[in-house]
Amino acid sequence: MRMPLPADYHMHTPLCRHAKGEPTEYAARAIEVGLPEIGFSDHSPMREDDFDDWRMRARELAEYAAKVERARLDHPTLPIRFGLEVDFLPGQEPWIREMADFHEWDYFIGSVHYVGDWAIDDPATLNQWRNRETMEVWTAYFKNLTDAAATGLFQIIGHADLPKKFGFVPAGDCATLYRNFLTACADTETCIELNTAGLRKDCAEIYPHPDILKLARQLGVQITFGSDAHAPNEVGMDLERAVTLARESGYEECCRFEKREKSVVAI
Repeated sequence: MRMPLPADYHMHTPLCRHAKGEPTEYAARAIEVGLPEIGFSDHSPMREDDFDDWRMRARELAEYAAKVERARLDHPTLPIRFGLEVDFLPGQEPWIREMADFHEWDYFIGSVHYVGDWAIDDPATLNQWRNRETMEVWTAYFKNLTDAAATGLFQIIGHADLPKKFGFVPAGDCATLYRNFLTACADTETCIELNTAGLRKDCAEIYPHPDILKLARQLGVQITFGSDAHAPNEVGMDLERAVTLARESGYEECCRFEKREKSVVAI
């Protein structure tokens, strides 16, 4: 008997300029693979449209909303949530609060992709990893991630150990970095996601590592799931493995969101 799947809350659209397929196609795939609920969380705009080239523009938020609404109309039996993956950079909090008032969002996934002005997960800047001390990068990254969780602006924190994407992992002990971050999540009742995209990257691991997930469970941090789909065929991908990892880490429940209100369901 096939394992029941959780909601997949991390999906993108072509508006981010590096995904393909319309939301209605993602929804059709979700029904095909048996997902009970999905949510779109495309890369949020910045106030400045030329910030980088892998996110929607601010003027495209209305188009994004219309694409998600089209998917809802096309697939009325599937609950479809409306969110954003929001980059956290120090000083961007006013813009994040402003975006929160633009639409009736179901959730925000807070993510850190930047250390300073360096997008650490961008293949185009991979060589920078070879010129940096790995532990220093991880420390700076987790400082930003901890600050993001501490703001309480996000319902979910995305791919918590993203710096491992290309296989650059510190030799030293990161336990203090993890604990500081997860304590901030616990204090603000912010979830972390199990993101299966890591299995499709050089690290070949779900985000986050089991050590982080086990500590999260000890500290009472709740979870969601996401495929980080950038194409319809990636919807729900490897969520069975993510559920198994969650259960092995002591989790029996995950969270869902509607209009930023949290509910809890069994996994």
